[in-house]
Amino acid sequence: MRLDKFLKVSRLIKRRTVANEACDAGRVVINGKVAKASADVKAGDVIEIAFGNKSVKVRVTDVKARKCCDQAFL
Repeated sequence: MRLDKFLKVSRLIKRRTVANEACDAGRVVINGKVAKASADVKAGDVIEIAFGNKSVKVRVTDVKARKCCDQAFL
């Protein structure tokens, strides 16, 4: 799955266009490398996102194309 879509579906970033802009600005890193929005995300990857002076680091455990409505509010 594309990185920008993953960031939106996982709700790390609210909108896909914002995720795309963050990738273009070089604020998103996958496994220690600056990533483009079109980069492929797979299970086991470590994604780091820089938000201003804060940084969020997450490990991808599973990649699903869409979220289920039953899990939307968990």
